[in-house]
Amino acid sequence: MSLYRSAARVTAIMGGLFVAMPALAQTAEVADANPHARQGVEEIVVTASPLGQSRFDVLQGTSVLSGEDLDRALATTLGQALERLPGLSQTGFGQGASRPIIRGQGGDRIRVLSGGIGSIDASTTSPDHAPALDLATARRVEVVRGPATLLYGNNASGGVINVIDGRIPVAAPEGGVDGFTRVGIGSNANERSLAAGIDASLNSPWVLHLDGFWRQTGDYDIPGFMESAAFRAAEEAEHAGHDHGDEEEEEVSGKVPNSSLTQKGATAGLSYVGDWGFFGASVSGLKSNYGIPAGHSHAEGDDHDHDHDHDHEEEHEHEEGDVRIDLRQTRVDLMGEVNQPFLIFDTTRLRFGWADYEHKELEGGETGTRFLNKGWEGRVELVQRQMDNLSGAVGVQASRRDFQAIGDEAFVPPSETVQMGVFTVQRLDFGPLALEGGARLERQDIDADTIRFSRDFTTLSLSAGASYKLGGGWLAGVSLSRTERAPNAEELLSDGAHLATSTYELGDATLGKEKGLGGELTVKKTGGPITGAVNLFLTDYDDYIYESFTGAEEDGLPVAAYGATDARFWGFEVEAAADLYRDQDRSVILDAALDYVRAEDTTRNIALPRMPPLSFRTGLEYAQANISTRVEMVWADNQKRTGDFELPTDSYTVFNASVDWHPVPSRDISVLFEVRNITDEEVRLSTSFLKDRLPQPGRDFRMALRAAY
Repeated sequence: MSLYRSAARVTAIMGGLFVAMPALAQTAEVADANPHARQGVEEIVVTASPLGQSRFDVLQGTSVLSGEDLDRALATTLGQALERLPGLSQTGFGQGASRPIIRGQGGDRIRVLSGGIGSIDASTTSPDHAPALDLATARRVEVVRGPATLLYGNNASGGVINVIDGRIPVAAPEGGVDGFTRVGIGSNANERSLAAGIDASLNSPWVLHLDGFWRQTGDYDIPGFMESAAFRAAEEAEHAGHDHGDEEEEEVSGKVPNSSLTQKGATAGLSYVGDWGFFGASVSGLKSNYGIPAGHSHAEGDDHDHDHDHDHEEEHEHEEGDVRIDLRQTRVDLMGEVNQPFLIFDTTRLRFGWADYEHKELEGGETGTRFLNKGWEGRVELVQRQMDNLSGAVGVQASRRDFQAIGDEAFVPPSETVQMGVFTVQRLDFGPLALEGGARLERQDIDADTIRFSRDFTTLSLSAGASYKLGGGWLAGVSLSRTERAPNAEELLSDGAHLATSTYELGDATLGKEKGLGGELTVKKTGGPITGAVNLFLTDYDDYIYESFTGAEEDGLPVAAYGATDARFWGFEVEAAADLYRDQDRSVILDAALDYVRAEDTTRNIALPRMPPLSFRTGLEYAQANISTRVEMVWADNQKRTGDFELPTDSYTVFNASVDWHPVPSRDISVLFEVRNITDEEVRLSTSFLKDRLPQPGRDFRMALRAAY
């Protein structure tokens, strides 16, 4: 019952905050925007709809990171950078690989996009595989929480994260040149980073884009032991009464071995820009080498033979079994938009991406297993001409994925996946009332010739919604969705040891389509001194596919098997911001967010594994023309609703602070000073496979210099 008491307690806090904000803000005056102004729910979110709707009009939960908010969020992984947003958490696989989780859903239900096209990598195969993109040169990140299958395919049943990188210029820069340079350092892991980008008009109408980044860290610091107190207690209980002689394993604390990383990438793009629209292309390369911490320590902690020599000298204790990933990707993108009417359409948008991806799992410096993915994805959207009250768009999308795992620990056979889909979204506006609807029909074929496996799936997803503008900046809306998702090759065909995650992964070739029926209620407020949004969601699944520990062992490793069950997800997100004080060039802003998700296997009436807890964030920011300061608190409740063979996760409270200074008023130069996890709190993520063997980084002092021109 403590979870419900905590939920009630924090909900009461938020309720009080909503009641108090109007009184606190009554004396606020409307002022001109300053460099530190925060964007609200009125900004356009291109990921959520081809119709160019604002966050205010979108009936699903959305979040946007840009400007100073994006600078403050920058981290070595996409998951860590986005985890402070409402409804988001991360898989927590160290500094090199942490994928975002939306409303408790991850893996192949969350599409990570680069400029609207999939990242074309192996990140959905396993949580230790990083998405092949970075935020160092990103201009904006948009998040859609909840089903986005209509626009982006059945793999987006849980949501979408779209990194808008500007690699292909869509317009000529003002003044002929637009660029930035950013240099950053961090104390925790001796992090050093450099990023730069430029758009330049050549002989009109050509526009050139160049960008690049580099980042390097050492092993990161933690406030205590790598293994959690609950895990150590369970080990002691398991080994009680057993005679292990004089052998005693040394507990690792203070620093996480094998957690360092090196990342670098570069892009060149060129566009032809005219009054009719634009067309451009880019070529990019990415390389990353990062350690998988705790990937070997689990093997050492077990009483099983993993063919490792445990009699090494102490200084070589981790050397043989250390697992690192050496990743590289070459990518080519095309993008265009034609604003010339034809038939019933006003705008045609084209997007295409091709990538050659490979990563090697290095065991003690030697290549163990290679993962290769050559693939492409393309989409065409046709935006309709406004006809009375009706607006809409139709589109087609196709992709091909040629995936291979090669080596002794190739736990999934080579496979080819082809997807083709058609979709439409339509909207009717009747003054304050708006009605929306959409549909997507998709075909997915999976072939694995080496084992003579072939299956195809046809999925149909539908959505409908209605919203009403109540006046005074208020909107209320409801949306319903019926989604179908086909299992991917890993869920169907996995059968082997995976050293990086210290598990034996087992698929199920008989899995069928996953079907979800869900609804979402939303209330939003924009304009004036108070803005905010409340989203309530519920989804019931038939044949929900997830991976869980079975309690069995294979090759000395715990078996993690994919299976299907009926499931239910429900929860909420509340976010609000209020101007406590504002004059011509000074403001004080209070913001807060609360989110919760509860997921259960309704067939067996048990909790689904690796779910995020109730969490609450609040921040206070003071801003004036040349400086802004921010302090914030992030609290997460304990997670006692655990899946099979999971230990509970403790609560934590983290404090952060930052100062953003613009030293030269006439120049776009900023210096960011930041302290993360001020109190050096031990943080463990209930969403991570490694939560009991790998905490999050401790206190981190950071500084970044950014200059735009």
